[in-house]
Amino acid sequence: MQLSRLFLFLLCRPRGGGRGGGTKDYCTAMSIHIGKEIEAELRRQGRGVTWFAQRLHCDRTNVYNIFKREGIDTILLQRIGAVLNRNFFLLYCQEEIKHTEDNSTDV
Repeated sequence: MQLSRLFLFLLCRPRGGGRGGGTKDYCTAMSIHIGKEIEAELRRQGRGVTWFAQRLHCDRTNVYNIFKREGIDTILLQRIGAVLNRNFFLLYCQEEIKHTEDNSTDV
C-alpha cells in the first residue's frame, strides 16, 4: 500500500471502538473541501487552468470538476501536489489536530 493511501486509510478509519452503534466515519467530520483548496493554490501561484490541465494531462473541464470535489483520490491528489509543489495531505493533518483539540475540550 502506498504511503498516501495508507495515510488516508488510517485517517479515515471508523472511530469509536469497533462495529455497531457509535462508530463514526471520521472523513465525514472533516471540513476540508479539497477542490477549493486546490483552486485557491492554483490562483495563489498565478497559474491558469489551461497550464494546470496540460501538466495533469487532462482537459480543462476535468480541472473544473476537480475544483468542485469535496473529496479526491489519493493518487490524483499526489499528482496535483507534485504539479503545484504543495503537499495537500498536510491539510488533513492540520484538520486532525484541530478536531482532536476540539474533542478534548468537550470532555
